[in-house]
Amino acid sequence: MLGFAPVHLGQLTTQQLVERENVSPNDLPKLTNEMLDAMLALIADCDDADVTFVPQDPEANDTFASSVEDVDLAWTLGHVIVHVTASAEESAFIAAELARGVERGVARSRFEVPWQSVTTIQRCRARLEESRRMRLASLEMWPQPPHLENTYEPAPHLLHNPISRFVAGLAHDDSHLEQIKKIVAQARAARRTEVK
Repeated sequence: MLGFAPVHLGQLTTQQLVERENVSPNDLPKLTNEMLDAMLALIADCDDADVTFVPQDPEANDTFASSVEDVDLAWTLGHVIVHVTASAEESAFIAAELARGVERGVARSRFEVPWQSVTTIQRCRARLEESRRMRLASLEMWPQPPHLENTYEPAPHLLHNPISRFVAGLAHDDSHLEQIKKIVAQARAARRTEVK
């Protein structure tokens, strides 16, 4: 897996990381599989109760929440899974548009499964595998050669070409791995307490 710490710490942009690591379109399937395998490994021993367990999260602050009541809501495992998959799929499909030479505006290309509908560990695993299939399929839409010179600026001073836009989705996944670990640990601890 790519080391995304410099991106998360604001030391590098995703584009700079891609250039530094010399990431090519041929690397993207492997990086995708590594990320999804890492997430699946984190939830390997979970059960259905872990999916809807509400963890303690004093840092919860979803500035993009659809309602004011949800801004400080601690995310369940199901919520995190649907969030990361939606974000990475959005990156994958925007990257495919860029690779095909399509000029991008600032509109989002995103659908997030309602997190309240994800209540079983099987549904979490299925959502991750479905996301893997969609992301890998999006790479098959890239022409040969892809238009790697095609860029867009989704925010001031944030420039993406097809590769860096795809990798930005993986960076977003990576930013939630620790959150998944914490939710799983808290859910397991709660389960152990219930058994006693």
